[in-house]
Amino acid sequence: MNREDLEHIIRASSDVTNEYEFIIIGSQSILGPIPYPEDVFKASAEADIYPYQAPQKADEIDGAIGEGSQFHETNGYYAQGVAPETAVLPRDWITQVHRVQNSNTNDRVGYCLDVVDLFLSKAVAGRDKDREFCTALIEFGHVDPKRAIDMVAQMPIDQEAQRRLRATIRRWAGSAI
Repeated sequence: MNREDLEHIIRASSDVTNEYEFIIIGSQSILGPIPYPEDVFKASAEADIYPYQAPQKADEIDGAIGEGSQFHETNGYYAQGVAPETAVLPRDWITQVHRVQNSNTNDRVGYCLDVVDLFLSKAVAGRDKDREFCTALIEFGHVDPKRAIDMVAQMPIDQEAQRRLRATIRRWAGSAI
């Protein structure tokens, strides 16, 4: 997926839900702060999205332009309607979002996570694909591991989980070449 694809998803999500603002989480939110990232960050065909003021309408997005839909078949990418709770994010993450709004979005707004917030969310999830994504963020210089470690205290997880998360980030930073 590229930036223009994400803009299309924002526009289509608005058409489906009649909402104006959307939150994009997951890997493709990188297209907000880094509109044209390296290819490794554009591998996903899906954007995780929900209407900011009406998250309950995420199912409408999933049904109309989700995986296996005509939209997906036509474009080769799709939206996954998700809930706000899908991602574990640092406190005050909303103050760091990157606004995607232009004629391609029909002037509708997509708020994409800041790169370090995306990194932390992926690090908490900790799946193999998340590790690969986060390691690439470090390797390409998009995330400073020290800053990410400093921000762990803002994550809504217990002290032991924070300790493990810091260790994970240190390990990933050590393996990033």
